[in-house]
Amino acid sequence: MRIVLGVEYAGNAFEGFQSQAHGRTVQDHLEAAIGHIAAHPVRLHCAGRTDTGVHATAQVVHFDTESVRPNSGWVRGVNSRLSSPVVVRWATEASDEFHARFCAVSRRYRYILHNSPVRPALLAGRVGWFHPPLDEIAMAEAARCLEGWHDFSAFRAAGCQAKSPVKLMHEVRVQRAGDYIVFDFWANAFLHHMVRNLVGALVYVGKGRHSAAWLAEVLAARDRSLAALTFPADGLYLCGVEYALHWSLPGEGRIIVVPRIPFV
Repeated sequence: MRIVLGVEYAGNAFEGFQSQAHGRTVQDHLEAAIGHIAAHPVRLHCAGRTDTGVHATAQVVHFDTESVRPNSGWVRGVNSRLSSPVVVRWATEASDEFHARFCAVSRRYRYILHNSPVRPALLAGRVGWFHPPLDEIAMAEAARCLEGWHDFSAFRAAGCQAKSPVKLMHEVRVQRAGDYIVFDFWANAFLHHMVRNLVGALVYVGKGRHSAAWLAEVLAARDRSLAALTFPADGLYLCGVEYALHWSLPGEGRIIVVPRIPFV
């Protein structure tokens, strides 16, 4: 059987999602817990491999097993073997043709930035922080150029392994909520560090270092050296993965759990 799980985790408790020899990753913790309940080793596949410090409210993973357990057993049993920074929210069975990564038709990320002279304490590691005031209206104007099909090479990490830098950005939104600025990105797929690099560039616009038109120029140039530095991972959340209706997943395939403001 192919089992699909919805997973949530605090990324600052792990060294990324993908398995590493040191074992301090989300995948390593999940595989150990699932393997205990399945009574055999398992190998997980995920919708999006998040970096160290990146959180997820709507990660989707799958694994294969011959062990028969009720869906509630995969949830409660696996959670009983997991530490508090990671939890399984739901489980369902899928056909052998389903793949958490390759069947996803779009993904959503949210970056939450605390824009205040004083850094946050209770939310340390859970939100980004930038102390000079930012103009969210200018950032929203700049972000409009990102929508549609584009070559995002200017916002791609040097070690990115994606076959193509061309992605379809469905929507970008920049909004202020009190002392927080929220950046929402919805695309068919993302490059390595793409969202963090885009947030860094938008912050350059928001603090007045560049005009809104500058972002379109950087995008068109496809030159990483012209863009801003990679923004910290603290405020980044994988918060949505969408699949075709025929896979019969929860929410008709729209696995979307957006972190809300304020947290506290």
